Amino acid sequence: MKYNKISTPWKESVDTSLPLPEYPRPQMVRQEWISLNGIWTYSITSKDSKIPECFTEDILVPFAPETELSGVMRALKPDERLWYQRTFSLPEDWYSKRVVLHFEAVDWQCACFVNGQLLGEHTGGYISFSFDLTEVLQKGENEIVLSVWDPTDSHWQQVGKQVLNPDKIYYTATSGIWQTVWLEAVAIENHILDLKLTPDPASKCLEVAVKSRVAEECNIIVFAEGQEIQTVKGLTNQPVRLSIPNPRLWSPEDPFLYDVAVQLFDKELLIDEVKSYFGIRSVSIRKSLSGHRRIYINDSPCFLHGPLDQGYWPESGMTPPCEEALLFDLRKIKEMGFNMVRKHVKVETRRWYYHADRLGLVVVQDMINGGKNMAGDLETSLIIALGGPHKRDNTPKAYLKAGREIVESRKDFERELLEMMDHLHNHPSLMVWVPFNESWGQFDSKRIAKLMREHDPTRLIDHASGWYDQGVGDFRSRHRYVLKLKKPPSKDKRVYFLSEYGGYSLICKNHLWDPDRDFKYKTYKSREQLEQAYRNLIRKQVIPLIPKGLGAAIYTQLSDVEIECNGLFTYDRKIQKIDSDLVHSLNEELYAAFIKVETQ
Repeated sequence: MKYNKISTPWKESVDTSLPLPEYPRPQMVRQEWISLNGIWTYSITSKDSKIPECFTEDILVPFAPETELSGVMRALKPDERLWYQRTFSLPEDWYSKRVVLHFEAVDWQCACFVNGQLLGEHTGGYISFSFDLTEVLQKGENEIVLSVWDPTDSHWQQVGKQVLNPDKIYYTATSGIWQTVWLEAVAIENHILDLKLTPDPASKCLEVAVKSRVAEECNIIVFAEGQEIQTVKGLTNQPVRLSIPNPRLWSPEDPFLYDVAVQLFDKELLIDEVKSYFGIRSVSIRKSLSGHRRIYINDSPCFLHGPLDQGYWPESGMTPPCEEALLFDLRKIKEMGFNMVRKHVKVETRRWYYHADRLGLVVVQDMINGGKNMAGDLETSLIIALGGPHKRDNTPKAYLKAGREIVESRKDFERELLEMMDHLHNHPSLMVWVPFNESWGQFDSKRIAKLMREHDPTRLIDHASGWYDQGVGDFRSRHRYVLKLKKPPSKDKRVYFLSEYGGYSLICKNHLWDPDRDFKYKTYKSREQLEQAYRNLIRKQVIPLIPKGLGAAIYTQLSDVEIECNGLFTYDRKIQKIDSDLVHSLNEELYAAFIKVETQ
């Protein structure tokens, strides 16, 4: 085992026999399941090699081989292939059922073999997928072999901030299995494949689409605080609408969730049941009493303020070391009085969104970028300080600059974008989609925004966060660091969204990923200086922009990440750089200032 210089307080509590044991799919829960997290064996070969004859080294799943908790701590190279192997046995009664193998996330391109037979392949690093094992199972011991190729940033796929050579705001790669692997038993003839829950608060209804292998009758039962309030019969594979009497609306102040059970029948025989939940809420853009375009949640104007959250951990990369670590971040965001969080160029475990739903945090969700930054280093510095000029992103020259000249790269982005939107559709906390951050791999953003609007008309879109604005979407979105914050453009009728600002740093010795390197925008020498600077930033720069049209803002950032040192917490989460009570009180001032502007 190799060790990092720093780690979070939760590293020592990780159960290596069964890490991250929680049920991974909170919005479609079944009772019969088995986690396959734990010790697997692995081998690394050349990219074109066949299945190794033997596997002699151990790896702790679901932690990527680049991480300390995996027990490997070794980068996977573009000309290499990572092979996983483990055996499993099933309860006796599972052999009369259909058995499904689920992977919550594997980065990037994989092929799955069970008992020597190829089950299927999958491409994409962030979304769950599954394989039906039923036809290849044998009594007693069964063997899984998973092949993974992940070229990281040497290829055109969606990588987020993963790079082979980490530096500045780009981090250590995550290869292979990095979220939970699990087995599930379902009825062999027919079972529920998916649920799509779409609330319609205007008509006090919930639309439920139950997807099953074969269309059959189903019951949909809705509960509020444990009491049954509605039951409707319908058919699967077509939408069913339920009325919700006197709906209690979901909001950051009151994150009320309804429970729902879906029962699938074969004639009168109950053959499958899943449990889920939903929140009823609306989000829209309107002109407010102040004359500005504002975000409205449940028909009330709302100012959204929260941190940028990248979701990295020193000992485990993009995978939280445990559930409590994941909860720590979300609870601290709420404790500091923020009502929103931006999940930055990463799709989290489904449990993260479940807790955001439950705690009441509006989520701004980025798509994972591929390609490359359209701007060079000098232009990037000028844009961060002064703002991004308009540049077309739909020409062959623009595709080349964005690393999107290959048609397959652009098609892959669109496929994964829609997959992500479907994957996260049911979460009431998620209210804003961000297809492109700054100019990282940005292409055809005007067309992409239209595609997203048609695919999901229930949410808002920040079509080009920060830089090369094409004049569409719901926001005039700006990133600004170091220099004083500016008022929004007066002629733009969209909501002014300060989608990244701040980035204030305090270097905390003995809590650094690399003591010899750091990256920051603006540094302070003491906690007192940092807190005073943050106080001045909110009171003298952010709040004065609200009467001028500012409708939402995202502070950079929740925690340090590797050598990036501008977090409210250190990377190991052991030091909070700005007091929670101070941040909370300043957020209250900010929300009060917004209410005052909108009620005058």
